[in-house]
Amino acid sequence: MTDEPRPDDAPNRPLAGTVVLDLTTALAGPYATLLLGGLGATVVKVENPRTGGDSSRNNSPYFGRAGLSVTRAAETDMSVSTMGRSRNKKSITLDLKHERGRETFLRLARNVDIVVENYAAGTADRLGIGYADVRAVNPSIIFTSISGFGADGGSGKAMDSIVQAMSGVMYSAGEPGAEPIRFGLPVGDLLAPLYAVIGTLAAKVQRDRGGVGQHVDVSMLGALTSLLSTEPFDAFARVGLPLRTGNAVPRLAPFGIFPAKDGFIALCGPTDTFARGVFRAMGQPELIDSDRFATRDQRVRHADALHDLVTAWSRTRHRTDAVAALTAEGVPAAEVLEPADALRNPAVLRRGEVVELSHPEHGSTGLMGPGVPIRFSHADARLDQPAPHLGEHTAELLDTIGGLTPEEIAELRRAGVV
Repeated sequence: MTDEPRPDDAPNRPLAGTVVLDLTTALAGPYATLLLGGLGATVVKVENPRTGGDSSRNNSPYFGRAGLSVTRAAETDMSVSTMGRSRNKKSITLDLKHERGRETFLRLARNVDIVVENYAAGTADRLGIGYADVRAVNPSIIFTSISGFGADGGSGKAMDSIVQAMSGVMYSAGEPGAEPIRFGLPVGDLLAPLYAVIGTLAAKVQRDRGGVGQHVDVSMLGALTSLLSTEPFDAFARVGLPLRTGNAVPRLAPFGIFPAKDGFIALCGPTDTFARGVFRAMGQPELIDSDRFATRDQRVRHADALHDLVTAWSRTRHRTDAVAALTAEGVPAAEVLEPADALRNPAVLRRGEVVELSHPEHGSTGLMGPGVPIRFSHADARLDQPAPHLGEHTAELLDTIGGLTPEEIAELRRAGVV
């Protein structure tokens, strides 16, 4: 690590002064570096000039001067995926398959704190930009790899659906006997980067207190399967409890998703206190002392009958009325929101956990994207810089971080390396 000046230092941000070389593409890696950027790091997104950069730059739909469209109407139109995932990042182009590109990358790597990549396992090593290569020029580097099966788990490519299939989560939801269900949210792609950020920051803490740089290795499959194991599904199977119970959870009765006149509500009332609140909200306080529902074990034993009673009550009421009646009795309950409504929930907007996407060339989009869902009492964390166009900061960062001269940068351009 050198003591050269760092670009974009934001003194009140937790990672101010930290420089990250971002070799990621698609979703799992870019979400990790998005969070690091939101925490104040300078994120240098390295993109291939020959392929059009990050694959998400070509994800439909696009937003431009004419608004939202399924296809790109103008060169400056930007994928909505990129508008969300590339905020607080700077883009440089660099052909890493070219020897000059590799050399230039290692010049940059000498002066950064962290490298994050999500190539298939072994790819970075084959390109000559793996952990050993970077450590040779920067012994204090933290090199974080996100891959489908881990750095030692083979070189197979893993998409989110593949990871979901192998993790077991497809059989954790849905009705008994139904076909496996792919989660609509790409949980495999989104969970691994959270662990990657945790591992990266832990390695940074260790290094900063006198330790050394190191390789942080996160597997998408391992992350999701580990999360699955927090619920004792194997124990359920051994004692004969159902693994898939649909929208209700009989062993936690009353608990689940119930119909209303205009949609659905969720309620969670497994404890005696909550269950009694449910009965009062339903206008049936006599159920509190019923032989079938007085205790938790009795409610679990008669879960189907109990859930039928809740359904008969909820389906005659509007969502807001049913939720108001339940919450007035202290029962955890909520309306089941569609994504568009959930993204505009005033509670998450107020805290900056979801924000409106915008771009200086196109203005406000009316579309929502992730904020930084972490609040600090004495620091600032936010995604407040627009996504860059491909290679927008190439010359600037090759100069300030890599130390290349204008003549060297011009030569790289002539050779098609940047």
